Amino acid sequence: MTATRRLAAILAADVAGYSRLMGADEEGTLERLKALRRELLDPKIAEHHGRIVKTTGDGLLVEFSSVVDAVRCGVEMQQAMVDRNTDIVADNRIELRIGINLGDVIVEDDDLYGDGVNIAARVEALADPGGVFVSNTVYDHVRDRLPFDFEDLGEQQVKNIARPVRVYHIRDTAAKRLPTALPLPAKPSIAVLPFANMSGDPEQEYFADGIAEDIITLLSKSRALFVIARNSTFTYKGRAADVRQIGRELGVRYVLEGSVRKAGNRVRVTGQLIEAATGGISGPSVTIGTSPISSQYRIKSPPTSQRRYCRQWSAASASAPGASPPTVSTLGSAITVGCGISPSSRRSKIKRPGVSSCVRSILIRNSPRQLPRSPSPI
Repeated sequence: MTATRRLAAILAADVAGYSRLMGADEEGTLERLKALRRELLDPKIAEHHGRIVKTTGDGLLVEFSSVVDAVRCGVEMQQAMVDRNTDIVADNRIELRIGINLGDVIVEDDDLYGDGVNIAARVEALADPGGVFVSNTVYDHVRDRLPFDFEDLGEQQVKNIARPVRVYHIRDTAAKRLPTALPLPAKPSIAVLPFANMSGDPEQEYFADGIAEDIITLLSKSRALFVIARNSTFTYKGRAADVRQIGRELGVRYVLEGSVRKAGNRVRVTGQLIEAATGGISGPSVTIGTSPISSQYRIKSPPTSQRRYCRQWSAASASAPGASPPTVSTLGSAITVGCGISPSSRRSKIKRPGVSSCVRSILIRNSPRQLPRSPSPI
């Protein structure tokens, strides 16, 4: 077949750390790569009208008739890889490096040759794991057509290319890369987020913050728990962050969040305990209690009888066989005990709040268990 020439956008991609991944788990890595192509790469390439020219063990070469389609495809691939790697530890993640070039290529028997292909491969070799790098010819054609931020990395001398190549880094994909997940401590671990002020009254903001701060202070007194400091958790105040992301960034298994709502002359405080790994709640939000706004609010230790009750319940649960992660299905009962509210009426007035004691009991226990009958509130 006679060789022909044409202008094409070439995308080159490979897997960063491929040899290390294969050395650790050869068969498992191969299956994951096949699934990656089947579920993500091939559909994305087809969606953006690309043609797979060739594949290697850890990479592929793709031709696009439109350079805009090529860049969109590369960026969407990397953004989708972030979601795929969410629950995978850093050392086991499959991360791609992508390089894109626009140039003249030689076409023969469905294969591509020439500097247009070689430059794409060299630009890809410069890319960071999870990044998309493009040549200056790509940048000149897409900078006013796509809403991405480009970082000029200057001219780069690459192997077997006579002239230096100016390279640009698409910043949008790097901004979405996952942080390295912190290992979980041996103790039950928890982060108490700032309580949200749902009342619309700015004066209640200090009260919502005070509840979270007092819970953190009292939980930290327990040697059985690993509690994240206030300065770390309050960085999420006012942010709509994913609980799973918070769990990874802080290295905790549980997240406690809540809200404060003013209605007339009364204030309602609610809370929920979330498993950070899944972001799931096994029970509904729990009303910690309501009380006239004129009452004096303080988070402090519950009466002696109720502290003893929580300790006994914790000890009994911890000794249960077949240990499994705690759930929040009994959070309501535990909170009513810790707060001094009768289980038969959660709307009773808060007399002796002890939220930290009830949360401690939930976290320290190792298996779900029916909560015993609580003592009468004082």
